[in-house]
Amino acid sequence: KTYDGKTFAVRNVSININDREFVVLVGPSGCGKSTTLRMIAGLEEISEGELLIDGRMVNDIQPKDRDIAMVFQNYALYPHMTVYENMAFGLKMRKFTRSVIDERVTEAAKILELEPYLNRKPKALSGGQRQRVALGRAIVRKPKVFLFDEPLSNLDAKMRVQTRTEISKLHKKLNSTMIYVTHDQTEAMTMGDRIVVMKDGVVNQIDAPLNLYQNPKNKFVAGFIGSPSMNFINGRITIENDKIFFISNEGKLKLCINGKRGEELKAYLNKNISAGIRPEDIREALKEEDITDKNKITVKIDVVEPLGNEIFLYFQLEGNQFIARIPTGEIPEYGSSIAFLFDATHMHFFDNEKQSTIG
Repeated sequence: KTYDGKTFAVRNVSININDREFVVLVGPSGCGKSTTLRMIAGLEEISEGELLIDGRMVNDIQPKDRDIAMVFQNYALYPHMTVYENMAFGLKMRKFTRSVIDERVTEAAKILELEPYLNRKPKALSGGQRQRVALGRAIVRKPKVFLFDEPLSNLDAKMRVQTRTEISKLHKKLNSTMIYVTHDQTEAMTMGDRIVVMKDGVVNQIDAPLNLYQNPKNKFVAGFIGSPSMNFINGRITIENDKIFFISNEGKLKLCINGKRGEELKAYLNKNISAGIRPEDIREALKEEDITDKNKITVKIDVVEPLGNEIFLYFQLEGNQFIARIPTGEIPEYGSSIAFLFDATHMHFFDNEKQSTIG
């Protein structure tokens, strides 16, 4: 998608979405995910390329004839109509009979537990209920593809989690194809069969959630997927006594890298690279653990966030903010010094020039 033939909103996007698959487009604001969805819906013209739904090219087909249904961020309900009328409106416009409309609205209301609210107007509903009405309006259409454009962003945190699970259950019940846009990577990880990670209009990686988390293709994906996000630090690879080490730029962090990963890093000897480690792979060192040949470092704690079942500890390391995720227990004090062990077997390394993953 280009504007004025110059500015790219979406560039070289190529995705094959399987029948009945739940695919999530995720990325920061302005990355092109909503534009991509709107092109599928027919609300944005495609500048170049082909869009096929069920084998039929639909580039020049009107949105109403594409057999898709879209659920918007702002619900887009008619305030003067009841819940029943809102859900039935699209079918009335398509000249469905009264009995078919009634059957489909009743069925959708049952699935979404909206039966008690069918005679209410939208203003008498909560945000979560309104979103369910918007879902119901899409369900009654029985489309080939459901499109969701950040449908949970107007809900509070608790309602967002609840509606998220409802949409996942709905996907299983309806056994339909769903494409879902969000900037929230937690939503993406918990809902998608596959996730499409976008940045600056370009697809960076398409993969199953767990594979994205464990095997990111580049530094952007590694930092974007995961909450709290991955910790990064720059450094170089050295060899001492036939052992391979990653040493941070100021030398405060020295990690011994064993096995296949170490062999892969030999090609980057004395080159500037980045190391990444997830918060759960930084753990408190036990007092009896020897410092020699251990990937151990002592730091001062800046912020302590107790979350009940776990604790986040924030600390500075060579100008980079790091987060460690430790099990709940005795809560460390602000300003206290703690020795951490870095699990080098779960570390990720990145080529600083290409930003790609090493190995």
